[in-house]
Amino acid sequence: MARECDVVVLGMGPGGEEVAGRLAEAGLDVVGVEAELLGGECPYWACVPSKMMVRAGDLLAEARRVPGMAGTARVEPDFTPVHARIRDEATADWDDAAAVERFTAKGGRFVRGRGRFTGQGRVEVDTGRDGDGDGGGTAAETFTARVGVVLATGSAPAAPPVPGLDQVPYWTNREAVSAAEAPESLLVLGGGAVGVELAQSYARFGTRVTLVEASARVVSAEEPEAGDLLLEVLRREGLTVLTGARAAAARYADGAFVLTLDGGEEVSAEKLLVATGRRPRLDALDRAALGLGAEARRVEVDAHMRAAPGVWALGDLVGEGAFTHVAMYQADVAVRAVLAAAGRGEAGPGADYRAVPHVTFTDPEIGSVGLTEAVARERGLTVRTGTARVPDGVRGWIHKAGNDGLIKLVEDAERGVLVGATAAGPMGGEVLYGLAVAVRAAVPTATLRDMMFAFPTFHRSVLEALGDLAAD
Repeated sequence: MARECDVVVLGMGPGGEEVAGRLAEAGLDVVGVEAELLGGECPYWACVPSKMMVRAGDLLAEARRVPGMAGTARVEPDFTPVHARIRDEATADWDDAAAVERFTAKGGRFVRGRGRFTGQGRVEVDTGRDGDGDGGGTAAETFTARVGVVLATGSAPAAPPVPGLDQVPYWTNREAVSAAEAPESLLVLGGGAVGVELAQSYARFGTRVTLVEASARVVSAEEPEAGDLLLEVLRREGLTVLTGARAAAARYADGAFVLTLDGGEEVSAEKLLVATGRRPRLDALDRAALGLGAEARRVEVDAHMRAAPGVWALGDLVGEGAFTHVAMYQADVAVRAVLAAAGRGEAGPGADYRAVPHVTFTDPEIGSVGLTEAVARERGLTVRTGTARVPDGVRGWIHKAGNDGLIKLVEDAERGVLVGATAAGPMGGEVLYGLAVAVRAAVPTATLRDMMFAFPTFHRSVLEALGDLAAD
């Protein structure tokens, strides 16, 4: 028999956990369904543990910058404390007991199992347990939601159709951040944010890294200037980075992974990390109930995250950016919408994606918000740009070692407001904050130029970029 409840949240990653917890605290009868760990990818395999690796690698890089700046330094990398910190501090050895207790303490019910949304407010969950105790079958539970279902099933790593790749034991980001030691050598297939972050981190621990990227530059979704800058730094640090190179075949033998590139060249290493993007998990959804065709790659939602009557979706499923902060922002919108549907308040403002920020946590750190120059031009805007080099600013000059960076601003010249910005360099993601506010609030560039920028700071380079914008 189906159990009735107010809301079923299918997928308990950062967004789903936030929605389920807040609705339970509001007094609704909430069931949260998750097949893996409550909390999802971010705390166990992505954002948090990978940034612990980045932090450790940055410390090594800073120590290596001491000569010529502050004396001498001897650096002996040791990956052991990095792994211990990820295991003990970040993931509790990949155990979600504390997260489950946190959710149930709010009044929610947690069901661990593989759920499937079947329409009409119904979610069927395969719990993986013996159905009757005699080994005769697998237990399944069915829930019917009176108010509705929130879909937050997230995404999974996507591997390219390289012949032989599906036959070799390659790493995804999960294996890369849970490894107990740094490999002697590493092939990285994919030069997006995940690929470059992990490649640089491992290289700083002494791993010989070869990165293969099909596009002309790394982090190709960023401004070209930022990608070119990062490529220069990676190569300077000793990484072999092959751009415009496609993998034509993969094999594994005698403890070595080998990629054959489309030009016939072969590259090999002890480990292979495939970091070529992610795909939304749509297999747990009744496509017909959501009006999705067989080729759909996302769930279409309105500004209040509603996918269909009594159905809301958020996070990686809806395609507005596979970032934890996007899922959390959408969770806030969805909570208000679900409570309104339950007769407990107003839905409030819908989601606004004009100023979606994101950060690639390399060194230099690349923070971006809004539109790139190319996208702005594609949308028919009259575009002006302004740039400034961080080393040319006083704080960058003082910083000296490790001061690679730039600021790039993209202005809608007809309105005189920023529609996009990139802050690359030391603490680029932190410098991004003021630019994100400017893009979101459509602050006139004339007003930005008239502001006082603290001296000497990295963000003062924004003023230099504004000056370049005015001179365009």
